[in-house]
Amino acid sequence: MTGPVTTMTSTTSCCPEYAALSRRGLLQGAAALAGTTTVLGSAVVTASPATAASAGSVLVVLSLRGAADGLSLVVPHGDPVYYQARPRLAVAADRLVNKDGMFGMHPQLAPLEPLWRSGRLAAVHATGLPVPNRSHFAAMEELEDADAGSAERQGWLNRLVGTTAGDSPLQGFTMGGGVLPTSMYGDAPVMAAASLSQTRLPGDDQWDTIGGRVRSLHTLWDADASVLAGSMRSTFRAVEALAPASATTDNRGRYPAGDLGAALSQVARVVRGDVGVEVITVDQGDWDMHTDVGNLEWGRMRTNAGRLAGSIAAFFDDLGDQASKVTLVALSEFGRRVQENANWGLDHGYGNVMLLAGAGVKGGRYYGTWPGLTNDLDSDLLVTTDYRSVLSEVVTTRFRASTATVFPGFAPEQVGVMTSL
Repeated sequence: MTGPVTTMTSTTSCCPEYAALSRRGLLQGAAALAGTTTVLGSAVVTASPATAASAGSVLVVLSLRGAADGLSLVVPHGDPVYYQARPRLAVAADRLVNKDGMFGMHPQLAPLEPLWRSGRLAAVHATGLPVPNRSHFAAMEELEDADAGSAERQGWLNRLVGTTAGDSPLQGFTMGGGVLPTSMYGDAPVMAAASLSQTRLPGDDQWDTIGGRVRSLHTLWDADASVLAGSMRSTFRAVEALAPASATTDNRGRYPAGDLGAALSQVARVVRGDVGVEVITVDQGDWDMHTDVGNLEWGRMRTNAGRLAGSIAAFFDDLGDQASKVTLVALSEFGRRVQENANWGLDHGYGNVMLLAGAGVKGGRYYGTWPGLTNDLDSDLLVTTDYRSVLSEVVTTRFRASTATVFPGFAPEQVGVMTSL
C-alpha cells in the first residue's frame, strides 16, 4: 500500500504460534517485501465483498483531543457563576444558538442548527470519567479502554465490533492518522488508514498498465504458508473490499479547511461505499487551550468550534441516503476549569459535554443533571453522568449489543438520549 494502512488483530489470542513472531519483525518484513505496507494480523483475518456486507448501523466516534472546554461549546448561561468565573472568556447569552433556559451553544456551532431543529442533535452535559484524571494520555486510555481496573488491552469499540457478525477489518475503521486509538485495539480485526487514496497496493497505479505489480505480489504470497503471507492475503482482501468506497465521489470541497474536514469527507465516502463498516473513529486535535481561548472575535475556540460544526454539518449532508443509519458521538478526555486563567486560557478540569447527532438520537434538547458551578481557582464542573451511560444507550439501541460485554462491570444509568431502532 502507499500509506499507513493497518489491518490489526491480536497476534496471540487465536493462534499460539504467532507469539513467536515479533511485531518489529513482521513490520520490517512487510515493509521490505511490499513497499510501505504495514500489517498486523493473521491469516484468519479476511475482508472480501462477501464478508463486508452492508451494515445496518454505523457509529462514528469523534474524539476532541486535548480536553475540549464543554463550558464554551455548550454554555450554561443560566448559571450566574459561569459569567463571574470568566469575565473575559464567557460567551454572551444573547449570542448563543439552540438556546433554552439553562444552556445554549457557542455561536460558531450555528451550522448544526438544522440538525438540532430536526431533532437529530443533542447534548449531554456534566459527563465524564468516574473520578478526575488530569493527564491527557492516562485519561484518553481510561476513556477508550472503558474497563476500569482491567489489565486487558482491549478498547470498548473493539469489544463492540466483536459482538457483531463477520470478521472483516472494515467493520472497525480508523480514519485520518493511520494509527489505531486505544478504543479500537483488541482481538477483533480492524483497519486504519490516513486516507482512501492510500489504501492501495504499491505500484498499482496509472503507470502499471498491465497490472504486473499486483500479479507479482499475489504470485509471491498466495501459496505461501507463513504468518506474514497470511497478513498479506488479508491486506489484498481489505483493499479489494474497500474499492467501492474509493470509487465514490470525493466531496472534500464542501467541508471546512483542516484535518477534521478532510477526515470526515473520507469517512463519508467509506459509508456511502456501503462496504460493511460499523464503527469509525476520527480525531480533531488542538483543544488543549491553556492560552488564547479568545472570545467571539478571535482565538482558538472560535476557530476550532467553527471547524467542528462545519465539518459535522457537511458530513451529514454528504452522506446522502446513508445518513439514516449513521450516529455520531463527539467526546473529549476531560473538561477544563470553571475559572479562566491569566493567559486568556483554561486549565485542566473534570466534567464535560458530549454531543450526539444522527440516527436514533432524541435531539433538540439538552440532557444530564446540572450540578451547578462554583467560582474558585480549583473549581471543576462535576460529573453527574458517567460517559459510559451515554455510550451504553448508543450501543444497545443501535447495535443491540450487551452493555456487560462492551463495558464490563459497569451498570449504566438511564440518560434517555437515544431511541430504539
